[in-house]
Amino acid sequence: MQYRKLPHGDEMLSVIGVGAAYIGNSSDKEIEEAVHTAVEGGINLFDVAFAEAKPFKPYGSALAGCRDKVYLQGHFGPDYSTGKYGWTIDPETAKRSVAWQLEMLKTDYLDFGFIHCLDDMSDLHAVQKNGMVDYIAELKKQGVVRHMALSSHTPALVHEMLDTGLIDLVMFSINPAYDYKQGKYAIGSVDDRQSLYRRCEKEGVGITVMKPFGGGQLLDAARSPFGKSLTKAQCIKYALDKPGVLAVLPGAQNSAEVRELLSYFDTTEEERDYSVLGTFTPADAEGKCVYCSHCHPCPMGIQISLVNKYYDLAKLGDELAVGHYKKLETKASACVQCGHCNSRCPFHVDQMARMAEIAEYFGE
Repeated sequence: MQYRKLPHGDEMLSVIGVGAAYIGNSSDKEIEEAVHTAVEGGINLFDVAFAEAKPFKPYGSALAGCRDKVYLQGHFGPDYSTGKYGWTIDPETAKRSVAWQLEMLKTDYLDFGFIHCLDDMSDLHAVQKNGMVDYIAELKKQGVVRHMALSSHTPALVHEMLDTGLIDLVMFSINPAYDYKQGKYAIGSVDDRQSLYRRCEKEGVGITVMKPFGGGQLLDAARSPFGKSLTKAQCIKYALDKPGVLAVLPGAQNSAEVRELLSYFDTTEEERDYSVLGTFTPADAEGKCVYCSHCHPCPMGIQISLVNKYYDLAKLGDELAVGHYKKLETKASACVQCGHCNSRCPFHVDQMARMAEIAEYFGE
């Protein structure tokens, strides 16, 4: 397992976590076994916005002996009073739901308390006015919530919440379909979405990824908006390469599916290679670096993807990115314009021109 540090905290999160969407289809025993398999495999991040009430109790049983070793993404918004998932922005309903969730999970705190699934500005403004956001902030002061967070599919809404300075984590839908304007949750332009990822990186707000497979569509050529299928390894790698991303949380129903997720670490770089996306990208995504590293290796030893990322972040005013660039052993100025990177870039970025531009910007 690999881990990434939450910028606004000391938590080291496993880069693969377990999402909540499908596990309710399994028996209690299967759910407990899936959680045990995940923990034994090094997974320590679990989302608990289940599609029904059923999984909470077996999750609580499975985590009883290792609660201090895992991190839970809990949500203020799901309502399980009917036994099935319901969505609410009513603060009193949300309070009762979270109290019940904590009881079922056999814990007295949530590592991440999410303002849940806000996609419309009107809903964001409603929870700001009706006291829901203030309530979560108060729970953070009490230690019941360790970090305030937000789940959304809408870049502009996330930006508005980032402006408040209240959140440490965003759960956002990242996959090639949505990033390239394909699918129900493909909200925002290519630039809008990339700018959000960069802002989160700059401001130290981590991203955990939902819907990395586009609801399974990307894995099925017949349903994929691109007419070709991708593998789970390609989708996971794609999301993990985005600025700000700490972890990817695909759904899993049982131990076998958890083991399949863990098998990502047994795949080769070739199996994770998603350069085929270069044939899918829309016109407004052409020529834009996505830090995928497919241009590597550079004969001069330039870490081209990192150089590009630090440059883009520095232009946003990220002084840390400037410092990271200055510490690189080989700077953009080492480029000899051989063209090796250009010939390998699946997104048709003129990296030779970029290296010259970056060297001039940083002065080295």
